[in-house]
Amino acid sequence: MKLSFLFFGNTPDEKWELCRQMGIDYAIAKLAPELTGMPSIDNFESFEKSKEIYVKQGFNLYGLEGDQFDMTRIKLGLPGKEQDIEKYCRMLENMNRLDVRLLCYNFMATGWYRTRKDIKERGGAIVSGFSMKEAALEPASQHGLFSENQIWDNYQWFIEQVMLVAESNGVKMALHPDDPPITPIHGISRILISAEAIDRALSFSQSPSHGLTFCQGTYTTMNEDVLGMIEKHGRNNKIFFVHIRDVVGTPEDFRETFHDNGPTDMFRMMQAYKAVGFDGPLRSDHVPTMAGESNEHFGYEMKGNLFGIGYIKGLMDACGIQ
Repeated sequence: MKLSFLFFGNTPDEKWELCRQMGIDYAIAKLAPELTGMPSIDNFESFEKSKEIYVKQGFNLYGLEGDQFDMTRIKLGLPGKEQDIEKYCRMLENMNRLDVRLLCYNFMATGWYRTRKDIKERGGAIVSGFSMKEAALEPASQHGLFSENQIWDNYQWFIEQVMLVAESNGVKMALHPDDPPITPIHGISRILISAEAIDRALSFSQSPSHGLTFCQGTYTTMNEDVLGMIEKHGRNNKIFFVHIRDVVGTPEDFRETFHDNGPTDMFRMMQAYKAVGFDGPLRSDHVPTMAGESNEHFGYEMKGNLFGIGYIKGLMDACGIQ
């Protein structure tokens, strides 16, 4: 397995140094223009410059994660989606040219979402959480209301446009489930909220480039059989990337927690990934904000990540994973 870290942008800072000190070699990056100050990475020169920075800092830029440019028109089927698909396909082609082989993507128009960012956890650490009751009191999206059928149609159209391009360029597209796995939010339906829905999404293409970001915490929130899903999708070679975190609660009302302070038997999960032969990247996800940190980047502050990285390294060692 390839222990990795999610970097936002391409500017080396303390996090980069700490990751090297923790023994991380593989970088997953979000290189959106607002993070890099450069053109979007459908522009080859922009992408190439970012990769050069990672290489110079000692990292293998293994994959990309999140929306690398605004995907709203694609996800909601709005006018202009064809131009955005052209940019997306150029990005996939550039990934091939630069040997970046993984793309973790989602189909959430509202992104991953929380109603609270200040919940106290163990020892006063701060975590985020979600309440459907609170979300229902918030205003609808400026884009209006969208049904599940509309979002499914948009997702199928997207897959039809990009998956063959991804395959021909040797890029694995790893679908992230909806977080929170509840619908709708702000009037926009969310579709990837159950194991059954994930199976439906995978049925849209038989390409070897069509697979999953196995976000363990989101599937735990769904109350699905996570071990069974690892077995099923792992044996089918559909797990391309793994996010490891834990949560407490239900889809309608939950909070994040430390990796060792939730309901999940993390050791059994790691054994399951090993048993199915998973050899892709994995990373710590949605960590608590700890003492002395600002919580400006909730879920992604560094002290919680250091805890998560160390915890995962311990699990890997205990399972005999190199």
